[in-house]
Amino acid sequence: MTRSRAGLLLLRYGLPGLLMIAGAVLVAIGGGKGVVAGAGVVIAGIAVMVWMLNWLFRMSLSSNRDRDREEEARQYFTEHGHWPGEEGP
Repeated sequence: MTRSRAGLLLLRYGLPGLLMIAGAVLVAIGGGKGVVAGAGVVIAGIAVMVWMLNWLFRMSLSSNRDRDREEEARQYFTEHGHWPGEEGP
């Protein structure tokens, strides 16, 4: 695994995981009441938001790849008169 791939996985899953653990610890320390527990809930919410932002970013990249493939297929159709993978006329 390359260093950049490891860093990406750490950002994608490690950061939200660590934030979630920190939030759970604060909720446990605060006993479910008070400022400390409230801060734990907020940190856990931030963990969910970080994970969701990463997920949304990955979905947008996937969507762009789908559009690129569709555009290539349309160019192929324009040049050859049939879709890729189909028999020609």
